[in-house]
Amino acid sequence: MRTPDVQQLGLFSYVSVEARVPPDHPIRQLRELVDGILANMDELFESRYARIGRPSIPPERLLRASLLQVVYSVRSERLLMEQLDYNLLFRWFVGLNIDDRVWDHSTFSFNRDRLFDEEIAQRFFDHTVLVAQLKQLVSNEHFSVDGTLLEAWASHKSFRPKDGDGSDDSGNFHGQKRSNETHESTTDPDARLMRKGAGKEAKLCYQASTLMENRNGLLVGVDVRHATGTSERESGLLLVDEMLLGAGCTLGADKAYDTHAFVAALKERGIKPHVAQNNSHRRSAVDGRTASSKGYAISQRVRKKIEQGFGWVKTIGELRKLTRVGLPAVRAWVTWTFAAYNLIRIGGIQGWWNPSPT
Repeated sequence: MRTPDVQQLGLFSYVSVEARVPPDHPIRQLRELVDGILANMDELFESRYARIGRPSIPPERLLRASLLQVVYSVRSERLLMEQLDYNLLFRWFVGLNIDDRVWDHSTFSFNRDRLFDEEIAQRFFDHTVLVAQLKQLVSNEHFSVDGTLLEAWASHKSFRPKDGDGSDDSGNFHGQKRSNETHESTTDPDARLMRKGAGKEAKLCYQASTLMENRNGLLVGVDVRHATGTSERESGLLLVDEMLLGAGCTLGADKAYDTHAFVAALKERGIKPHVAQNNSHRRSAVDGRTASSKGYAISQRVRKKIEQGFGWVKTIGELRKLTRVGLPAVRAWVTWTFAAYNLIRIGGIQGWWNPSPT
């Protein structure tokens, strides 16, 4: 007998959100990792809130929702709240029951911006590294470093003279000489005009660099700064010092790091410079004995894994065009996105997240 297509809306539901999430869904493993990290950050959260006053959105829910925004490529807070309203998977991950009211997007953004900063993002990222270390997924001998340019949330028309003479108020800057010394963006003064290489177009950018361990391609350090001609190498040395890389470690890098100053700085620290040789009309700073070794060849092959992280944060994490303005806000969000990449990478290595970032 055919059943009529009649929907009778019930007033009550006896099935919890927990029961709606399949027991083998990878987001359960992700939630377990995230909850462990947030529990270790409880003291930091406690210091950010007053003991009296109107209750706010719990910081754990703010950060879980922000992580979903990165992992599932949700373009805006407005769309994120829309997903939370009807997506039971998102509700369960954030910590909302089926009858809980979803926040207005402006309320969510206000509460998150008040909580979220560089310290929160860096602490969360550091805990993803600690999780990888506890699971014995990272090495302590072989590393790689690289950098990439992230396009700022500012247009060429906002790049005006610092003295404010109004010479290009019309927005027609063609044929004019513009540089970071004489001009700055009125939208984002921290952005710098840079190009990826000869013949490439110049864009307002930030420099993001990462330090990767070579065993599983997990990131152990992130640095975001103003984009300059030397920012990649400066970030590389900073990350090496922050991670306290010991004598005997190897550091792989591309040709942009093949300078006598950078290679000499690594040797002073007892680190073997497995930097790609740049022999174009110049003499490489890496000697022939190092370049002919077996370990050097392995480092040059493995170091390319670091590009997977850059590709993931620019496509899935949507960092190809930044949506934050100012170095502190950009540094926090970029570090947060790389932390999300580490969690997904761990899931791919352990086999519970599919597809993995590789």
